[in-house]
Amino acid sequence: MKTMTSRASLAAALMLAAAWLASPVLAQTQTPSAPAQSAAQPAPVGPAPTAASPVAPAASQAAAVSTTAKPDAKPDAAAGVAPAMKELSPWVMFMSADVIVKAVMIGLAFASLMTWTVLIAKSIELSVASTKLRSALKKIAESRSLAEAQMALGAKEGILPSFLAAALREARMSAGLSSDTGIKERAASSFSEIVRAEARRIRIGMGVLATIGSTSPFVGLFGTVWGIMNSFIGISKSQTTNLAVVAPGIAEALLATAIGLVAAIPAVIIYNHFSRVTKSYLELVSRASGAAGRLLSRDLDRSHGSVHSRAAE
Repeated sequence: MKTMTSRASLAAALMLAAAWLASPVLAQTQTPSAPAQSAAQPAPVGPAPTAASPVAPAASQAAAVSTTAKPDAKPDAAAGVAPAMKELSPWVMFMSADVIVKAVMIGLAFASLMTWTVLIAKSIELSVASTKLRSALKKIAESRSLAEAQMALGAKEGILPSFLAAALREARMSAGLSSDTGIKERAASSFSEIVRAEARRIRIGMGVLATIGSTSPFVGLFGTVWGIMNSFIGISKSQTTNLAVVAPGIAEALLATAIGLVAAIPAVIIYNHFSRVTKSYLELVSRASGAAGRLLSRDLDRSHGSVHSRAAE
């Protein structure tokens, strides 16, 4: 019995020793398996391609919707982009303008052309008339009578020969009258009529300049108002306030105002210039009238002096 118990205790001691010796080996074999399991744990993050999981069909449906939505999203993005603005040169704006705005622009351009035509024509006319009148006044500066003055001028036409002819006609028609005052008054009246006629003649075209200078800005403003009204109508039809839609119409409208100012400003400046030049020319005309009156007065005094000398004899 003792032998059996000793054998059992010896076997238990051997098993314990074997278990104690085998425990480090088991520990070394079990420690590498933990990282493997931890490394394998993140794998379930992605959807497993199993037939039972509903995630895979949902993802595939979302991907299909996104791929089908992309082609449709392009027109929307393109619709949000503003259209390219066309070139806003003066000629393009004129051709794109409304019919009434075009008529206003053409009328203002014609008015501007008339302004420059009047400038050239009146400059030549006033220059020639002033030169001829100054030359005529120099020629009769040493004349002692109306007859000598007419001989000095010759058969030329002009304002000074008209004065001399009027004085001679009045002296001839008043022959035999003893009142020199009445002759001079009637001659002065004839001279005044000639001066007024010359002033009317030399001012031809000035009224055109005054009309253009005073009305062109308002005509251009009418074209601007009409063009802006059409622009607002276009905005309401297109239902957008995009600059590419609004800017061309407003630019076309403002072009009418610009042309109106281009026609009006030179007309006002040229009118003021011709007012000064015409005034200086009319002063020369007054000098010519005074020269003709002095010659007539000398002739009358000379004729009365000769009558008194004959009577004394």
